[in-house]
Amino acid sequence: MTLYSINDLKARLSRFPRKNLISLPTPLHKLERLSAELGGPNLFMKRDDLTGLAFGGNKSRKLEYIIQDALDKKAEVIITWGSLQSNWCLQTAAAAKRFGLEPVLVLFKTYELPDGPDGNLLLDFLVGADVRIRQAQKGKVIDPEHVRSYLESVTAQFRDKGRRPYLVSVGGSSVFGSMDKPLGAISYVQAMVELWDQAAEQGIKIGAVVHATGSGGTQAGLTLAAKALDPRVKVVGISVSDEKEAFAEAVLAIGRETEQALGLDLGLARQDIIVLDDYLQDGYGAVTKDVSRAVRTVFQTEGVVLDPVYTAKAMMGLMDLIGRGYFRKGENIVFVHTGGTPALFPFGRSLLKNL
Repeated sequence: MTLYSINDLKARLSRFPRKNLISLPTPLHKLERLSAELGGPNLFMKRDDLTGLAFGGNKSRKLEYIIQDALDKKAEVIITWGSLQSNWCLQTAAAAKRFGLEPVLVLFKTYELPDGPDGNLLLDFLVGADVRIRQAQKGKVIDPEHVRSYLESVTAQFRDKGRRPYLVSVGGSSVFGSMDKPLGAISYVQAMVELWDQAAEQGIKIGAVVHATGSGGTQAGLTLAAKALDPRVKVVGISVSDEKEAFAEAVLAIGRETEQALGLDLGLARQDIIVLDDYLQDGYGAVTKDVSRAVRTVFQTEGVVLDPVYTAKAMMGLMDLIGRGYFRKGENIVFVHTGGTPALFPFGRSLLKNL
């Protein structure tokens, strides 16, 4: 295994063109009151909910690279999929519209919510996306292989009309369809480099990074970059959908593709991938009492709003891990806020009922 300097990683990242789509760097600040209340490590938050595109989120980092790739391939239409309240789909639609592409969103009902316009779905309609809603298995992120045939039929519809479609996987995480490089994960190598610079400026030595993990690209990029810069830094993914063994293998596969794309020699292995599935509770999109309490606690202590599907579940996990002594007292832990806050509103009744 080879260690790399931050300048070396920056040079390798510069080989991948991207559109200027969002506001970077996103803030890094200490959660003073929450740290004091939990009484364990020093908690910091990387505010990737403040990227600036359509309410922000981690997906817009990925789209800087993906939109560039779509334009380079002369695409006219961008097709993707996600759950009914998918932040990824909203971000994709907004980015596509900004660069003159037509967004087509296949939205799967993976949890019980009405089809009416609210949250991300409202914004999908407002931005002018072609929205197609379908039923799906409850409590799971949609696997590409389960929807491949339908997506290929949608793609064929546009080709038959003489238009050039660009098909990209859920979350922009894996090589699939028109995306032949792991651009989503590459964007989170870049995010870790950005975080590393910020921590150095603030005199912070990072002990661990914690985040919600759902399609794998964010975790693969963060983990790969951490191993390149300092293998002692743990990247802990709190799964929002899948059991850890199968999902860790998916993250590892994306990570290895990213390692190869960047020309790194790290030997990324299964033991480098930390996925915790202890906090799945009732499955993807299920708003439980613990999730609701995490939303309320962070809002009341720090004035920061989490979303109920991803970041609140990850924060619930982080708070429990602190209570169980998973992290050392005084250790510096960075929580990555990956956005998705418009989804809070369709779940409002469940949140209030739980509280």
